[in-house]
Amino acid sequence: MPDIALYQPDIPQNTGTLLRLAACMDVTVHLIEPAGFPLSDHALKRAGMDYIERAKLQRHLDWESFRAWQLAEKRRLILMTTKGARSYTQFAFKKDDLILMGRESSGVPEDVHQVADARLLIPMKNGMRSLNMAVSTGMVLGEALRQTDCF
Repeated sequence: MPDIALYQPDIPQNTGTLLRLAACMDVTVHLIEPAGFPLSDHALKRAGMDYIERAKLQRHLDWESFRAWQLAEKRRLILMTTKGARSYTQFAFKKDDLILMGRESSGVPEDVHQVADARLLIPMKNGMRSLNMAVSTGMVLGEALRQTDCF
């Protein structure tokens, strides 16, 4: 089953929404710390509602510990980025992929871009900057689950 990885998220409502999505779709969320908010934050719980207790959340203390885990597990790292050249709909997802979403305010640093196995984007109307991170994650996760027959 593809998993979601969040690189140092800074908007608790997005993280709560994604924990709710993950609980409903039975996928794991890997939260790469530090987050830009306390993980017990009221907004996180409000967005996740009662689903948050049912979500599978795996916390990683920092990028280095996440990367070591990812390499040991031999899982592909699929980075969603506005700097990608290939559409997520043109990509062949695998069941054990990790869909990495960058920090809402700044994405991911260049060294993370460099180690990603794929850098994908969501095609948008010209002149538009980006979609909400939780919305983007839902779109891409839906496609990955469809392709891998994991719904």
